[in-house]
Amino acid sequence: MISFLVVALLGGAGLVAGGLYIRSVESGIERVDAFEDVPAAERPQVVEKAEGAMNILILGSDTRDPENTGGSRTDTIIMAHLPKDRTSAQLISIPRDTWVSVPKSKDGTRGGRDAKINAAYAWGGVPLMVQTLEKFTGVRIDHVTMVDFAGFKEIVDALGGIDVTVEKGFTSTHSLNPDSRRTFEAGRQTFDGAAALDYARERYAFADGDFARIRHQQQVIKAILDKASSGGTLANPGKLNAFIKATADSVSVDRSLSVLDLATELRHLRSGNLGFYTCPTKGTGRIGTESVVLADTAKARTLFDAVRRDSVNEITAFQPTS
Repeated sequence: MISFLVVALLGGAGLVAGGLYIRSVESGIERVDAFEDVPAAERPQVVEKAEGAMNILILGSDTRDPENTGGSRTDTIIMAHLPKDRTSAQLISIPRDTWVSVPKSKDGTRGGRDAKINAAYAWGGVPLMVQTLEKFTGVRIDHVTMVDFAGFKEIVDALGGIDVTVEKGFTSTHSLNPDSRRTFEAGRQTFDGAAALDYARERYAFADGDFARIRHQQQVIKAILDKASSGGTLANPGKLNAFIKATADSVSVDRSLSVLDLATELRHLRSGNLGFYTCPTKGTGRIGTESVVLADTAKARTLFDAVRRDSVNEITAFQPTS
């Protein structure tokens, strides 16, 4: 989640020295082959009026999730749409249990059937996830960023904590605390890294499970960007450097993404320019033995067609998540 936001902050300096610093940071970011195995003939075409817009697939993996016992899965899936004028960004969360058609993996041994969308990563890595999402949305993915939640704590701690308003109190039973419990009281409060991670990853305490987790993750994204772009961080070289280094150590990006170029384009972006949405669904249900999220295919098609055409007004007409 954070990899998309950090590039906006990195462009804030607007100085040659800042650019050189970003280049040095960029050289240490891990790169992944996101598109190498995606069949070119099957990829969505870019609509002419949308040329210049950018769609970034953001993947987050919670390796400490107690359900993650059967291989790597992506627990956070966000499509970030950057309009061609770069004056805003729309972030669309896709529930990890959304039931979709997953193409066959490159070796042909897995996929080729309907499954939860996050199974695509387990079966074929980033390329199959890209292929699955493009097939589901009809939107061409330009870049991919990934972050492991294991580095999330260090990112928040490097900022000196973040401020979040808890709408309703709850107790997490999968906390980083020794007894696996953390109670969150209602109201505005400051979270350190461990508390922010517990807040952003908890879903078992809520009747709407992953939907509540999506709302909380989006809250945390806003809080991090607000704190990172505040005068207290930008004016403190030590704190700014710690934040940038923590983020760079926690993320990986596709081979063609230029952090410096994107940072320059997004240097004016702040949380007030972000819109958060969730892929339209019909709620949850069961398919065979699996509990799944059922996409509202008609509404989802309308939303992602607006993304494909870079029609920001149509995207923002959808009910925001938070």
